Amino acid sequence: MDGQRPRGIRLTEKQRLNWLRLIRSNNVGPATFRDLVTNCGSAEKAIEMLPELSRRGGSRKSIKIASIQEAEAELEMISKFGARLIGIGEPEYPSALRQIDGAPPLLTVKGNIELTQRVSVGVVGSRNASISGNKFASKVSKELGNAGYVIISGLARGIDATAHIASIETGTIAALAGGIDRPYPPENLELYHRICNGDGLAITEMKFGWKPIARDFPRRNRLIAGVSMGLLVVEAAMRSGSLITARNAGDFGRLVFAVPGSPFDPRSGGTNTLLKDGAILTTESNDIIQALAPLNNIQAHTSNIIEETGDDNANFAPPDEDARSLIIDAMGATPVEIDDIIRHTGCAAQVVYMVLLELDLAGRLQRHPGGLVSFIFDT
Repeated sequence: MDGQRPRGIRLTEKQRLNWLRLIRSNNVGPATFRDLVTNCGSAEKAIEMLPELSRRGGSRKSIKIASIQEAEAELEMISKFGARLIGIGEPEYPSALRQIDGAPPLLTVKGNIELTQRVSVGVVGSRNASISGNKFASKVSKELGNAGYVIISGLARGIDATAHIASIETGTIAALAGGIDRPYPPENLELYHRICNGDGLAITEMKFGWKPIARDFPRRNRLIAGVSMGLLVVEAAMRSGSLITARNAGDFGRLVFAVPGSPFDPRSGGTNTLLKDGAILTTESNDIIQALAPLNNIQAHTSNIIEETGDDNANFAPPDEDARSLIIDAMGATPVEIDDIIRHTGCAAQVVYMVLLELDLAGRLQRHPGGLVSFIFDT
């Protein structure tokens, strides 16, 4: 079930520092990071080009670039905390997560790093879980752990905490919405320490010291869905983070499992809807084990990595102003596919991608799931 351990591409300490500087700079998310390194050949060159690209995208103020001192300080704090920073091409990076669009280029991790190379199952659900919901989550998580699977969840109250506790001896991963030193909620701090100090692992894409706020939790949900090969939703209301995680899992091509519940219990509204939409009905752990069995022998590989080539692949000359205007005019507040922009404008793909990169760095582009983009109008 462990698959073949990928060799990966080890970052040098200088590269790790520059990668951290780049991803911590303003308006640089995972997709932008990838485009910059691919076009510039290295994170170091990308950092050098940020001010010019942002200015060309229409920014009226200088882009904030993380300094060498800031990056060095974060690396030092990570090390003192007993954690480490791993890049998307390195062997320790979660194999499944590497395959999704917009995978974080860097993760901060603490604990048993070997867990990233085993097949994981996400178990999520209501924070206000019922007794039966908790009992089922505990039973299934323990049985999946005994079958060799790693359980990943979000360290929240209710189903998440139950899943972690049941699988802490066989391997569990806690995905965090804040920095590696900022687990949430506070009442699960002891559980967090048990995970990190036992046969468990904590992971996050957020900077050290970052206190999580509401908008950070969907990013944690993407981590859960991305690391896992299958996701079990035990209890979930119609409007809940668990359904966001399930939607992410579906978008990533993961198997989604759901536990049926009473139509009179609002905590089952979301899971029953998932079942109507095609989720796999789950009443025992064997339902998950049988469905995932064909995936267990898929070998881990290193595709979709970000590699520094040292070659400057981009034509950094500003795109023609007529082409730039045509591309911007073709966009609006409604998300569209980049291929549609290319077809609609007739502009070369590299020109469209360069304009979008400039707009992104200027804070004028919104990226959406599925690779869609929209234009942010001045307010």
